[in-house]
Amino acid sequence: MTLATGAAAAQGSGTMSLLLLALPILLLIYLMVTQRRRARAMTQAQQGLQVGQEVMTTAGMHGVIQGLENDVVHLRIADGVVVRHDRRAIVPLSMAPGRPSGQGPAA
Repeated sequence: MTLATGAAAAQGSGTMSLLLLALPILLLIYLMVTQRRRARAMTQAQQGLQVGQEVMTTAGMHGVIQGLENDVVHLRIADGVVVRHDRRAIVPLSMAPGRPSGQGPAA
């Protein structure tokens, strides 16, 4: 190995080390940005809840919004059965996991 090829190899390994350090950092930044975007969309959806809207709780219980207070949602889950949930525990069906966007309630 000549002196010139040794210097070129050392420079290439420095670039490779920098790349190996930068990739995890870029991945973390990407994950934080997408999580923040998802949280913002969820907050906007929870603020836009309306009486009569079909929703799902974070625990998986489905129902229709009977009434809204500041941070409390009255959810009708069966005839004559109304439960109270925190607004942050309600997910509109359009944002429910496993359901394509815009798909109506299951029959």
